[in-house]
Amino acid sequence: MLHELRRELNHALKEPALRWLVLIAFSLSTIALLIGALTISHQKDMVLRLEAAVTAERLLTIKDKTDPGDIAYNLFHLTFDPPTDLAFMALGQRNERPWLHRLRMLALEGQIHETNDSNPEILILGQLDFTFFLSVLVPLIIISLLFDIEGRERREGRYELICAASPLGSRVFHIRAAVKSLLLTAAIILPFIAAAISNNLTILAFLSVLGLIFFQIVLWVIFCRIVTCIIPEAVTAALSLVTLWLLLTVLTPIIGKTAVENSLPVPNGGTILLTQRETVNAAWDLPKETTMDAFIHIYPEWKAQATINRPFEWKWYYAFQEMGDQAAQPKSWALYQGMTDRHEAMALVALLSPALFIERAMTELAGTDVLQHLRYVRCARAFHADLRHFYYPYLFNEKAMSENDLAQLPEFEPCAI
Repeated sequence: MLHELRRELNHALKEPALRWLVLIAFSLSTIALLIGALTISHQKDMVLRLEAAVTAERLLTIKDKTDPGDIAYNLFHLTFDPPTDLAFMALGQRNERPWLHRLRMLALEGQIHETNDSNPEILILGQLDFTFFLSVLVPLIIISLLFDIEGRERREGRYELICAASPLGSRVFHIRAAVKSLLLTAAIILPFIAAAISNNLTILAFLSVLGLIFFQIVLWVIFCRIVTCIIPEAVTAALSLVTLWLLLTVLTPIIGKTAVENSLPVPNGGTILLTQRETVNAAWDLPKETTMDAFIHIYPEWKAQATINRPFEWKWYYAFQEMGDQAAQPKSWALYQGMTDRHEAMALVALLSPALFIERAMTELAGTDVLQHLRYVRCARAFHADLRHFYYPYLFNEKAMSENDLAQLPEFEPCAI
């Protein structure tokens, strides 16, 4: 066996096509990891810049001001979903959905959804990161590597001779496929190992990604061996394998995504935004008592202070801001529940598509999937609720804010995964 392995390794290293494919795999793996790392680095820098800008802006906003309504109107608060150590491997929803907001104490729905009109769901192919490379491109490289192992020897009349010369018979081509696949695996894994070291990945995260890499490679090597053993003609085998790749990697996710979306309709962000803004705009023309009665129904503790005696009062203004959120909230929760249901339904589709399975597994490990996005949204909503609960006593009691009061302003803390 060792003799066969050494012979096949020497044979493989002499093949120009193999050397080119290994180089291509190494280059694409490196480029994909660099793109992911640069994207995450840019996002981290953006958070640092915005934190500094918000802090400077806050100092200017609260300078010599004591009116809580004016302060709440002008003061921005930064909320964000910090990337995990593994996020560079799978950008996932971080490139598709808002992961950062500058929130004020105005109606929340408009602030959450104003940059999310299209509500994209699960990616079909995705952006070029390591997950895209592994799930979509690696199978094509493996097909290019293995489709012609027996076919080439048959065309050149060496197939019977090779089988006769080896104690393994025709199984020697399994050894050849394994050797080539191991060289390809090394080219894919080496950049990942360097990236794992530079990003201080935990052993568990490292082994989890390594397991997914081996799973994808072994699966497609098996597919290639089955097809090439059944179909001896290289061109026909290649076409069959590409058709299989197209079916499992592209068509199955598209058909599955379409079926899931049709069976589980959800409202989009634009509809939610429009509902909230129409309610807020209409409140200017409604009797103030109508708005305050609706507000007191939710916050009965402010009933004694809910009388509006002037044409404009901040407590009335923020009351109808919250009423705008209340009007849009059923659609908002329907959206989030629908996103969760769609995500769970796509898990069944992923059982039929290795590419989608890899994408879902990688984004879950990296904390960049739909569920993590929804965790961030819940976290931002909880922070906004804290802002309201902080300001309402000042607004309804018409109490000026001192520096000590402003020092007690809620600070956003990212939610743990």
